Amino acid sequence: MKTYKHLYPQVYDFENLYLAYRKARKGKRGRAQPASFERVQEDELLTLQAELQSFTYKPGEYHSFFIHDPKKRLISAAPFRDRVVHHALCRVIEPIWENRFIHDTYANRVGKGTHRALDRTQEFARKYRYFLQCDVRQFFPSIDHAILIAEFSRRIKDEQVLWLCGVILKSGVGVLAEEYEMTYFTGDDLFAAHRPRGLPIGNLTSQFWANVYLNDFDHYVKRQIKCQAYIRYVDDFLLFSDSKIELDHWRKQIIQKLAGLRLTLHEECAQIFPTSTGIPFLGFRVYSDHRLLKTRKAIHFRRKLQHRLNKYAEGMLDISKLDQIIKSWTHYVGYGDTWGLRRSILGGVAL
Repeated sequence: MKTYKHLYPQVYDFENLYLAYRKARKGKRGRAQPASFERVQEDELLTLQAELQSFTYKPGEYHSFFIHDPKKRLISAAPFRDRVVHHALCRVIEPIWENRFIHDTYANRVGKGTHRALDRTQEFARKYRYFLQCDVRQFFPSIDHAILIAEFSRRIKDEQVLWLCGVILKSGVGVLAEEYEMTYFTGDDLFAAHRPRGLPIGNLTSQFWANVYLNDFDHYVKRQIKCQAYIRYVDDFLLFSDSKIELDHWRKQIIQKLAGLRLTLHEECAQIFPTSTGIPFLGFRVYSDHRLLKTRKAIHFRRKLQHRLNKYAEGMLDISKLDQIIKSWTHYVGYGDTWGLRRSILGGVAL
């Protein structure tokens, strides 16, 4: 197994920090923290570099808030300077894993994403009669820090990089504490409740580390249980087969494998269905020859749009922001057969 040493100087290299800052500010230059950082960017970057070199870097406090999209989620945003560090770290260590991820994991990867995941789902819908749909219960709050660090350590033999990973991990402890419903596994003792766990949704590192955490599981599904048609997007995944018996057997193996990662499925939702009934995935119902947006997604956006239109009419929302919201939604639903839906929802919008 190839391992990597002497990575840390690449992390705090000034050019790497500058490029990380450019990525962190993309699309956010009008906001207060990025704007404040930009005014004295050289001083800020030199300060960050000095803190990383001297191991005195300490992350700031998260700003947490809930979104309903439509499921309630706690989003925790790190201060902007910490986001620069997250980008700097990921620029160095992400390539180590990118080529080791399986082809069919689609979240938070360059050249992947929702569109390609839906295309692949439709391809498998044409080839197989049945599918098993799974998602992990309270995935981000459940991620075990010791297991994640052990996975880092298999490839990274640089204690300084592992120190920085640990600092970022510890900064999120407690952020998701109230979101985690304690689950015990075979062999647990009373100290299991105190295992450090959880990745704040909103961090770039969290998105990347979620893929690292499930990478071994992905390879298990492909190589050990030998599922040829498997797709994962964050903690939602699908397995396809022409045999319901085979899928049921795989489900039992998956539950056991995930327990080793201290994860559990929503077992009541982990059911086997014919692909002809449509595959609910990433906000769409995917059929072999077309895709429809889920009804609740359309209802949610209709309500959100009306709320934003009211804000615009009251002078409390800028036209550019409203335009951005509409364009973002039309781009997303454009992945399905939604021309009539778009015309129905947006046809009567008058500004």
